[in-house]
Amino acid sequence: MDRERSCFPTCQKFRCGKNAIVYRGNIAWCRWTEEPCEVRNCSYATCATRRLLPEGICGETLKRKTSERSIEEINPISSVVRVKGKAFRKIGEKELF
Repeated sequence: MDRERSCFPTCQKFRCGKNAIVYRGNIAWCRWTEEPCEVRNCSYATCATRRLLPEGICGETLKRKTSERSIEEINPISSVVRVKGKAFRKIGEKELF
């Protein structure tokens, strides 16, 4: 699972939004367009587990990338949150860090 893979119509999790897919031998045929099913170009292609990414890439074949970032990197302007109204009355401070 180091490489990204394209989704394919014979996958058990693949679904056609128009219910227009018919299997003719080893080929998945689209009755809507009257040509072989292409997941990459079809706007009705979906995944049962919601892992289908743009350009027909299967999301289950990708590894997640995580990064350690501090609050200052995310919001370099200020890490102070100003509070007013009901929250101010409950907390009693105008600024939170």
